[in-house]
Amino acid sequence: MAKRIVKELTDCTQAPPTGMKIHLLDEQDIHQWEVVMDGPDGSAYAGGHFKLRVTLPEDYPFKPPVLNFTTKIYHPNVSNDGKGSMCLGMLRSDEWKPPNKIAAVLAMARNLLLEPNTEDAIETTIADQYKSDRKAFEATAKEWTKKYASGK
Repeated sequence: MAKRIVKELTDCTQAPPTGMKIHLLDEQDIHQWEVVMDGPDGSAYAGGHFKLRVTLPEDYPFKPPVLNFTTKIYHPNVSNDGKGSMCLGMLRSDEWKPPNKIAAVLAMARNLLLEPNTEDAIETTIADQYKSDRKAFEATAKEWTKKYASGK
């Protein structure tokens, strides 16, 4: 299993998914990755640099990785409780498949910054605002991006 993780890490560092830089949090631990994800152009997060932690369980790829935003973000699919847990369908134990790759998980996470999934929200208030008052949602998301994710 470590061989699989090392291969995926090598693939992700040599040819990272669009708008990302990936490295180990600690060179001694292949189970903790840090990702710096650029907010996609055309989104409320454009210009931001968001740090995420990818934690791979000991029995990866048979169990899904855990994704947490360590940079605060105003988003319906990311918890605002300080943990920054990300709600992503393919990361649920019942939907995760061992052939899935971390690069694909990260690409899906970045895609959620372009198109939040309001049907699968952790932060329902933010999801409701996204659906009912997109301008207010985008203003707050841009404000948070500027406050927490610029120049880090």
